[in-house]
Amino acid sequence: MTPFIPFQAEEGNIEYKLKLVNPTQYRFEHLATQLKWRLQEGRGEAVYQIGVEDNGLLVGLTEEDMTASLNTLRRMAEKVGADITLLREREVDYESDRARRKIAEVLVRKVPDDQQFLDLRVAVLGNVDSGKSTLLGVLTQGELDNGRGRARLNLFRHLHEIQTGRTSSISFEILGFNSKGEVVNYSESRTAEEICESSSKMITFIDLAGHYKYLKTTIFGLTSYCPDFAMLVVGANTGIAGTTREHLGLAMALKVPIFIVVSKVDLCGTVTVEKTVRQLEKVLKQPGCNKVPMLVASADDAVTAAQRFAQSASITPIFTLSSVSGENLDLLKVFFNILPPLSNSKEQEELMQQLTEFQVDEIYSVPDVGTVVGGTLYSGVCREGDRLVVGPTDEGQFLRLKVCSMQRNRSACRVLRAGQAATLALGTFDRSLLRKGMVMVSPKMNPTICWRFEAAIVLLFHAKTFRCGFQVTVHVGNVRQTATVDGLLGKEELRTGERAVVCFRFLKHPEYLRVGAKLLFREGVTKGIGHSLVGDGFFYWTDLNASGFC
Repeated sequence: MTPFIPFQAEEGNIEYKLKLVNPTQYRFEHLATQLKWRLQEGRGEAVYQIGVEDNGLLVGLTEEDMTASLNTLRRMAEKVGADITLLREREVDYESDRARRKIAEVLVRKVPDDQQFLDLRVAVLGNVDSGKSTLLGVLTQGELDNGRGRARLNLFRHLHEIQTGRTSSISFEILGFNSKGEVVNYSESRTAEEICESSSKMITFIDLAGHYKYLKTTIFGLTSYCPDFAMLVVGANTGIAGTTREHLGLAMALKVPIFIVVSKVDLCGTVTVEKTVRQLEKVLKQPGCNKVPMLVASADDAVTAAQRFAQSASITPIFTLSSVSGENLDLLKVFFNILPPLSNSKEQEELMQQLTEFQVDEIYSVPDVGTVVGGTLYSGVCREGDRLVVGPTDEGQFLRLKVCSMQRNRSACRVLRAGQAATLALGTFDRSLLRKGMVMVSPKMNPTICWRFEAAIVLLFHAKTFRCGFQVTVHVGNVRQTATVDGLLGKEELRTGERAVVCFRFLKHPEYLRVGAKLLFREGVTKGIGHSLVGDGFFYWTDLNASGFC
């Protein structure tokens, strides 16, 4: 075993402690304050390494000192309103004449106040019939599948999905963990509200379509819902097939950290499963990916994978499991339980200080409630009763409205913070005036819109040459619209792999775009990525009254 681990970082939610044996009252108060800060850094979660010096030297503790240290940590956690879970213990042994010593890794999780539990969004990708919806059904319902897709029935939104067994729309499912690290799902809780009330951490799964004809819906889910992570599901019996490579490429192009689940291992022999894993490892190591695959075979591997996955974008954990037999399903739950957020509390605070900006991704009409919009709060804070403006309309205007009520994970909430997804009730506001791709912003923002915009792009693939007049479907955040290439800066045409600044023009209506937003465009086999630009000669604003009210 390596006697050193990396130096302790001043920031972040990981703390090294050599020992915590019988501290004085003054020392105990200091330790509790330190724990509170680490929890704040991890947005409600912290990991303590006991028996480790600040420089990362693995010293280890005797059984007696370890027991005393864990008891002290438990008292510290109780003082700040948190629980502890022992993740793993490891022996350190440098010299044969020394007594056996151990180091312990402990998860400390706070019960957040006012429904502000830690929420991680995981986009679920993979080829059709790879077992995505079935896996989510097993995780969220708490019952194994019968081998014929029973577990996925609760996830489908349309009759044709039930009849074909194929997802064609975007659906959301939740899996909770309480402060002690125990799973909270529909097996013990009857409603989503009960799951939210019992959970300190929530995993929101965004179930996306696997069939190629629904690819634009899958891209919309990846660009609009801002997932923290992506889970690529691959059938052990089929291997890398259909849209698997396409989905992997999309996640990498949008810089979404990805891990892989090899499902249906109950249908195959060990040789077939190993062949599929080797196939995946080969693809991940290719120059275009440059990933480091990490096969998870034990609970210890799952803990290591979760921590290394969040620290390095190149690490790609691989799980092999079955939704029918339940084999290795617990390893995936351990991984989700420990998986830390990518953004720290400081980044979250900075976003919350900005003006309110809410992306409109879904629009509904609910009886006795009125018009309801679903989406993600990109920045700021939104409260019940807030007055915002929504747009742009086809005429380039923004309309006044009032937020009547809000729901997060299907339970009522009063305050929405940056990065959280929710549905907002708008009362009697006319639904016909809304469309996907709009934004609801603070009137103080004075939002500006554009018909034409320039973007720095990389042409990933094109059969011939990419030039002026070519039409593509552009995805920028929650915006999805056909655009024409108006010009290429300094070039007449582009070929596969080349970079350029390109001017696009929207065909149907103006849009609100953020500077630097990730952009993805496609048409048939043509694909490209980039980001929007602003500056003299880079952005062409519409001459409509962008900040006008109705």
